[in-house]
Amino acid sequence: MNILSLFDGMSCGQLALKRIGIIPDNYFASEIKTDGISVTMSNFPNTKQVGDVTKLDGKSLGKIDLLIGGSPCQDLSIAMYNRTGLAGIKSKLFYEYVRLLKETNPTYFLLENVGLMSEADKAVITEIMGVEPIAINSLLISAQLRNRLYWTNLKVEQPKDKGILLNQVLTSGWSDRDKARCLLESDSRPQSNRMKMFYRYFKTGFTTIVFESEQHYLACMENFTSNFNLKTVTAKDLDKYHGDVSVYQNIRFLNQTELERLQTVDEGYTKILTRDKAAGILGDGWTVDVIAHILKGIK
Repeated sequence: MNILSLFDGMSCGQLALKRIGIIPDNYFASEIKTDGISVTMSNFPNTKQVGDVTKLDGKSLGKIDLLIGGSPCQDLSIAMYNRTGLAGIKSKLFYEYVRLLKETNPTYFLLENVGLMSEADKAVITEIMGVEPIAINSLLISAQLRNRLYWTNLKVEQPKDKGILLNQVLTSGWSDRDKARCLLESDSRPQSNRMKMFYRYFKTGFTTIVFESEQHYLACMENFTSNFNLKTVTAKDLDKYHGDVSVYQNIRFLNQTELERLQTVDEGYTKILTRDKAAGILGDGWTVDVIAHILKGIK
C-alpha cells in the first residue's frame, strides 16, 4: 500500500498501521515541524518526507491507496477565544486536504478534527467530504478525554470501552479523576507555580495534575478552600497571597511516559525529545489505538 499522511506530526498514523499489521510500501509524510519529523524518522527511518502541504503535488506521488490527516483545529475549536472557523489561517488548511484528496483519488481516506466545533463548520466539512463523521472519544480505549470527529469511507463502529483509568497509567502518585483531560500542544509550556497549577486544575480544568497520594490531595484542598472561595477566586488573588504554600510543592504535571500512555503511543517513542517538546507533539497527535481501530477496516 502507498500511504499519504498530511499534517503527519510524529506519524501516529504509521504507528497505527503497524499496530494492525500493515507495513506500507511507501509512506509519504507531509510535515513541517522539526520535532515531529525527528521523532518520525527515529522510529520509521524509511518514511518519505514530502514537506509543506501547500506546496505538495499529489499527482507526483503516483497511486495512493490511503490518504489520512488531521488538519489544524485551532480556529475551529469552540474552546478557542475569537475563533475564525474554516476561514482561519491554520484551519483553512483543511482545503489543502480536499485538494490532495481530489489529486490522489485514494481508495480509502480518513480526516480527523476536533469534536467541539460549530455546527456550521461541521456541516461544511461533511458536505465537502461526502460522508457523515463518526464521533469517537479516546476515553473508551485510554485514560484520556479526547472527543474527535472522523470522516472516512471505511465502515467504523464505536470501540468497546476498555475501562482504563488515569491512576492505572501513572508511574507514581495519585489522581482524583478517572480520566486525564485532553492532551494539548500547550502542555509543552507547563505552569511552574505549583499553587497556580492547583488553581488552574480546579478553576478551568485545562490541565491534569498528579498528587503524591489521596492524603496529599485532601491536604491541598483543605489549604486552598480555607484561604479562597473556589467559585470566585482569581489568579490575581493568588498573586496577593503570602501564606504557606509548601503543601503544593510536590504536585506535578504528567511526565513523558504518562503522556505517551494516554495517547497509546509506544513507550519511549518520543525519547529523543525533552518532556516539554514531547508534550507538544503528543498534544498535537492522535490516540493511536483509535486510529488503529478505524483503519482495521482496510484489512
